[in-house]
Amino acid sequence: MKNILTLILGGGRGTRLFPLTKYRSKPAVPFAAKYRLIDIPISNCINSGLNRVYILTQFLSVSLHRHITRTYKFDTFTEGFVEVLAAQQTLESSDWYQGTADAVRQNLRYVQQRGIDHVLILSGDQLYRMDYRDMLRTHLDNDADVTIGTLPVPRSDVPGFGVLKLDDGGRVVEFTEKPQTDDLIDHYRTPQEWIRAQGLEPRGREHLASMGIYLFRRDVLVDLLTRYDYTDFGKEVFPSSIGSHHVQSHLFDGYWEDVGTISSFMKANLDLTSSNPPIELDTEQFRIYSRPRYLPPTRMAGAMIKNSLIADGCTIDEGSVIENSIVGIRCRIGRDVTIRDSIVIGADFYEPSEDLEKLPHNTPPIGIGERSVIQGALIDKNCRIGRDVHVVNDSDTMQLESPEAMICDGVVVCPKNAVLPDGWRLNG
Repeated sequence: MKNILTLILGGGRGTRLFPLTKYRSKPAVPFAAKYRLIDIPISNCINSGLNRVYILTQFLSVSLHRHITRTYKFDTFTEGFVEVLAAQQTLESSDWYQGTADAVRQNLRYVQQRGIDHVLILSGDQLYRMDYRDMLRTHLDNDADVTIGTLPVPRSDVPGFGVLKLDDGGRVVEFTEKPQTDDLIDHYRTPQEWIRAQGLEPRGREHLASMGIYLFRRDVLVDLLTRYDYTDFGKEVFPSSIGSHHVQSHLFDGYWEDVGTISSFMKANLDLTSSNPPIELDTEQFRIYSRPRYLPPTRMAGAMIKNSLIADGCTIDEGSVIENSIVGIRCRIGRDVTIRDSIVIGADFYEPSEDLEKLPHNTPPIGIGERSVIQGALIDKNCRIGRDVHVVNDSDTMQLESPEAMICDGVVVCPKNAVLPDGWRLNG
């Protein structure tokens, strides 16, 4: 594992996650009360024995860089690092990254350092647990040039994925991106008997989808990116390499979720609040690492909490009800507040009492005021929500622009630093 370099692709502008990406890059978006999205792939790397990691990003990377430098520090004997590589002008290039492959091309000097035999390329916005040592074993046992993580999916999900056709040994022989016609979908069907022979229970899943996880021989990757002007891995580099190189499939059958949109972000978060979550957070074996903040314990004064995740440093007053929700760090929740099926990301700081006295008229403090109702909503950091506020999509509107809040994919989203005065209601 010491000869593997990991590159985590931080994505572009993150428009599908807007307004969460209004002030931060996509990998820096808070997740599951106390983590950030980038903590998932980095933790997978650390748990797999990989400690040489670069994160490639170019938009709003300040908060991401701050999180990385405060969180991931290895001792002097491991020679490990986790570093952000933001887009920059060089003698070779003065352009922004034009895609995932171009981002790696512009940083090939880091890939070509001595002692690197393989390069693992990951996405920064997926939720899953994987031991990459298993993928390396598949890669080496088959003497592959490229190995791709693949996931069995049902036919109904195929139009949203890149799907593969394999030979009997698991080598990729064909690939297509998001097929839409029945004939093409049928062409890429994988017999359930073959999937079962690999030790996986198909459960009606007859197609194999790309997870966007690639393990390259270093020299093969450098050759592909220097010989051709490919800009995207999924659409160009991977499909074109099938005919000229040995591309192997590595089957994965655990939980995997792309969290690139508001609706998928909400689902992935709220799934963790169930009594049987798809990923266990309280495990010693595959931990999720993040920044230690040394916050005080959360204080709850007669509140009712059901199927929810509550982070450190919160104050929840009596009479409040929180169900199927996530409450992030430093949340202040007043009396008789109702929060259901929602995410309240929290606050960056505690507001001193002397600052509260200086607030303009009708400006509530950071937190959620008395008797307010939050349902099916996503509240970003440092929001000021007053008393008797209703953040609810009563009209089942799918999209709506509003000065204080908006609706994205049916979810009411309050952007970072939003102010909702006493009595505010969403006008849909």
